[in-house]
Amino acid sequence: MNKLQAMEVFVQVVDAGGFTRAAENMQLPKATVSTLIQALETSLAAKLLHRTTRHVSVTADGAAYYERCLRILSDVREAEESLSRTRLSPSGRLRVDAPTGLSSEVIVPALPDFFERYPDIQLELGSSDRTVDLIEEGVDCAVRGGQLGDSSLIARRVGVMHFLTCATPAYLDRYGRPTHPNELLRHRCVNYFSSRTGKIFDWDFTRDGERVQVALPGLIALNDTNSYTAAGLAGLGIVQMPNFLMEPMIKDGRFEAILDGWISDPLPVHVVYPQNRHLSAKVRVFVEWIAELFSNHPGMRLPARAAL
Repeated sequence: MNKLQAMEVFVQVVDAGGFTRAAENMQLPKATVSTLIQALETSLAAKLLHRTTRHVSVTADGAAYYERCLRILSDVREAEESLSRTRLSPSGRLRVDAPTGLSSEVIVPALPDFFERYPDIQLELGSSDRTVDLIEEGVDCAVRGGQLGDSSLIARRVGVMHFLTCATPAYLDRYGRPTHPNELLRHRCVNYFSSRTGKIFDWDFTRDGERVQVALPGLIALNDTNSYTAAGLAGLGIVQMPNFLMEPMIKDGRFEAILDGWISDPLPVHVVYPQNRHLSAKVRVFVEWIAELFSNHPGMRLPARAAL
């Protein structure tokens, strides 16, 4: 028995919901499909499928084996792809995760260029502010802001996020305009907390060698960029967000920048991916494209010699 062929046949049977459709999809005799599945079950000493005259369904063992087969076959295809001409024109499904604001404001508007270059890639872009488990959730690569915690992943620094501290004009008219970070202790601030640890992030500021880092009072703390922005626009307090999000809203008058001259610590932005994806042509071209995109974006580009 060719084990890889048997795995491919098993995946096709599960996806198609039956032997006949799987045989048609693979252009194999139905008897060959049935024989390969039986041989696979014999070699594994496990029943993978429930069979009736009308329907085929997976057993509990079969469902677990199906997920493993998907990963193995994907790895095999990507290993072949990395050594073939498809390096010049990569194709197939690519699953990426990125922070909500970065995805909607920077990455998605630029995707027409990506698909113009790589029309055969089918991109699945997950947008959330939580830290996904790339291995567990089957994600090929992720764009992450902040310090990295998982040393098992390969990381490439591709950009940096700068922050602005702002409030709505209505809030500032009602509560006044702070001129020093310590004055924020008398204000309402919209806090942001880690979806992984639940910790509320401190606010930090630097100006002319003076550094201030404080935990600020607030009516609300959130862990999603869209909700955080909405809270600021609702007048719930002062907010601190990446400048690529804030500048359009400052320009149209929804927010006003405060604390002139005070700079918050910028956050590095990396693309991370599992070690078994380092040969993938799809991942390689996406990482290169993201690095190029951010290098041309005034709110994201790295300073000279900062890329690692």
